[in-house]
Amino acid sequence: MRKRLLTIVLSLLLCLFHLISNGQAIARLTLPSADNNLSIPVCISLDDISTLPDASLALREVKGKAYLPVSCQIENGARRLLWWMISPQTRAGKRVYELYKKDNQSSPAQPSPLAVTDNNDGLLIAENGRQVIQYNYAVHYPPAGVDSIFKRSGFLHPLWSPSGNVLTRINPPDHHHHMGIWNPWTHVLFRGKEVDFWNIGDRKGTVRFSNFISRYTGNVFAGFKALQQHVAFNIPATGEETVAMDETWDVRVYNTADKMWLIDFTSSLNCATDSPVVLEEYRYGGFGFRAAEDWNNRNSRVLTSEGKTRKEADASTARWCMIDGDMKQGHSGIVFMGYPTNYNFPEPMRVWPEDANKRGDVFFSFSPTRNKDWPLSPGKDYVLKYRMLVYDGTIPAEQAEQAWKNFAHPPPIIIERL
Repeated sequence: MRKRLLTIVLSLLLCLFHLISNGQAIARLTLPSADNNLSIPVCISLDDISTLPDASLALREVKGKAYLPVSCQIENGARRLLWWMISPQTRAGKRVYELYKKDNQSSPAQPSPLAVTDNNDGLLIAENGRQVIQYNYAVHYPPAGVDSIFKRSGFLHPLWSPSGNVLTRINPPDHHHHMGIWNPWTHVLFRGKEVDFWNIGDRKGTVRFSNFISRYTGNVFAGFKALQQHVAFNIPATGEETVAMDETWDVRVYNTADKMWLIDFTSSLNCATDSPVVLEEYRYGGFGFRAAEDWNNRNSRVLTSEGKTRKEADASTARWCMIDGDMKQGHSGIVFMGYPTNYNFPEPMRVWPEDANKRGDVFFSFSPTRNKDWPLSPGKDYVLKYRMLVYDGTIPAEQAEQAWKNFAHPPPIIIERL
């Protein structure tokens, strides 16, 4: 019986390989030496390869004489990009793919493993039914009894681990303005006045969600683009408001098919008026993360790309920072990665000391203005890119380094038109 079942399965696979191989090859895409124990998102520009409509194109991996189907996704923008995931492999080696024209364009589309759902308070991104991360666009008010000045929109929370542990925290009693994962600035010079978009309790400014630019789903990634406004209070006069900076967030979750999440966060800042803005030197400001209450100085760890632990990490610079710890169920963590083109890369960090709030609460931030000002001129975009690798259990430093290399320097792809 088992032998017969195996024969049927092999026959079906051979039929599938035959059907896939029938499509007309358009281009061969070769990675000369892929070295990855994690899934890697990669892309190529289709502009010089094919003008066929999106629905006509498909991707397959060449394995000897066999062809394996590969999920892909086309992103249409200033350039037409073809995205796919390089699946993990145990040893380095060449990978060969073919872009081909499908014989049957009317075949039913397969349901995406990724979903973006609006729950009236935020956008929830899930992979295969498991919650990954939520962007909160509705105004969130602090707990009862706390000044409503701490109300906030435009932040990420919760961030779940693959097993379902919540890794972020909002409105903790020690810092009501901490909002999971968020990206405000502290000492900001605008029209001759100092504004604070971080410590919103000081009543100098805040950050607000404005509108969605786009939402997208597919077989490779899903996410959204949102416009946020950095609002200065009492400018130009008492009781008035002025938007000092516009900021676009692009948050993207990849279909890794691993026991890990891979999330890209891109912030694009620009001056909202003809007035320049200076993000002044200060130890706080930028991409911030307030960890779940579960973590303290007894059950969590910090390790940077430079080998520094929590004792030495604060004010140091790093390409990546790994933070993990015990949860109510199991052990989970995140690797935060910075991109080489980010301002002041490798970026300085703010890492709370081991005695923070006595129990050792965990806070982390990439703070590019920690040791120097960042002047912003009208008419220009200023982009910061980060990637998060979210996992359960622990991972070695070598794996974190490989994940950063995949982010900063994706494997080269040789394109051969056929």
